[in-house]
Amino acid sequence: MQEVIKEIILDHQSEKLNTGIKRALNYKIVKGKAFVCIGVRRCGKSTLLYQIMSDLERRGVKRENILYLNFFDDRLTELKHGNPSLITEAYYSQYPEKKGTEEIYCFFDEIQETKNWEPFIDRILRTEQCSVFISGSSAKMLSKEIATQMRGRSLVWELFPFSFREFLAYKKVDFKKLTSKNRLMIKKCFYEYFLKGGFPEVRNVKDKIRIMMHQEYYKTILHRDIIERFNAIHPQAVMNAGYRLIGSVGSMYSINRITEYLKSLDHKVSKDFVSSCLIWFEDAYFLFSLKMFSPSISKQNVNTKKIYCVDHSMVTSVVPGIMANKGHLLENIVFIHLRHQTEDIYYYRTHKGQEVDFVWLDSKGEKQLAQVCFSLKDSATRKREISALMQAMEELNIKKSKIITMEEETILEEKGRTIEVLPAWRYLIRS
Repeated sequence: MQEVIKEIILDHQSEKLNTGIKRALNYKIVKGKAFVCIGVRRCGKSTLLYQIMSDLERRGVKRENILYLNFFDDRLTELKHGNPSLITEAYYSQYPEKKGTEEIYCFFDEIQETKNWEPFIDRILRTEQCSVFISGSSAKMLSKEIATQMRGRSLVWELFPFSFREFLAYKKVDFKKLTSKNRLMIKKCFYEYFLKGGFPEVRNVKDKIRIMMHQEYYKTILHRDIIERFNAIHPQAVMNAGYRLIGSVGSMYSINRITEYLKSLDHKVSKDFVSSCLIWFEDAYFLFSLKMFSPSISKQNVNTKKIYCVDHSMVTSVVPGIMANKGHLLENIVFIHLRHQTEDIYYYRTHKGQEVDFVWLDSKGEKQLAQVCFSLKDSATRKREISALMQAMEELNIKKSKIITMEEETILEEKGRTIEVLPAWRYLIRS
């Protein structure tokens, strides 16, 4: 096995690194801490590791000092059931002069595929002159687990599919200089982003292939990262719950309603099982629940929640009928944009029962409010959205808020408060 590992390490050291588009993840590498990148499948975690390797080379690190293994490699099947210590033994048998004298940079892709990886990483961080970088599908490598198993010797960073800014970088469109030409290019790119979403692999494929790829991602997430990992006793119920929820992005759901729906399909499931499904979906970075804003944790838990998906285009590929509600897809885009920045996002319900889509704290710790509406052209819709925001602003003592639309742009002022109406493309590039 050592010879196989040695061969894989040497093969990679001779390969050209495919670094792709620079990701906007504002990470830091801390000496003595494993760098851990988690996120939904196919969002670009391996490419991020390649980018870090490339940065190390630019800083003068020799390629021989970089050890890389991808545990999806079928040649490592035997290692997955054995002793991960064989990895460092194989490396140092090739470079014995480096042991204890030079820093070695260890990159392990999908290391959760092998047994006993946590104590192995913990040990080499303590006893070897190594820096460690790990990536893994979130449902296989949760930050809660790492914190327990690696005893504080790791820092976890989340990676999502491409943001709109990253999509523009891929398209080589400058969003910092809003010339008339750039503005037109940005708007064109947003319509493309609205259709294709942020998964890196679907950027250059035809619509039919994109839909097929999204559907394959969806099936793999549910089967491998949820049903297999958690040994779900009702696998088909998990599939049905996932399908029901992904088709309801931007809408309210309750555990009771999902349980009743599954029972109507003859699944003998409990509310506790459905609650577990929601936790599993979020652990896999597949679906996210949004609670109502309230100082009372019990009120947050009792009230209905809203559901969002990690990628709006995956939604349309899995449940095509959702295209009928473009407003919910736009809302999903804004939610994921906010989720890049913080986990503490809520929806707001006023004392009169009107709802505002998002409330959160910005980097300065100040409350922010945003409503998402595809269009304000309908007078009844316009009145409802503005009324809800004005009530929420008054109750939360906020002077400024936003309505994010597909195309409209204006400033509304009323009772000493300001609502900025702006198109999603502009909001996404400036915040």
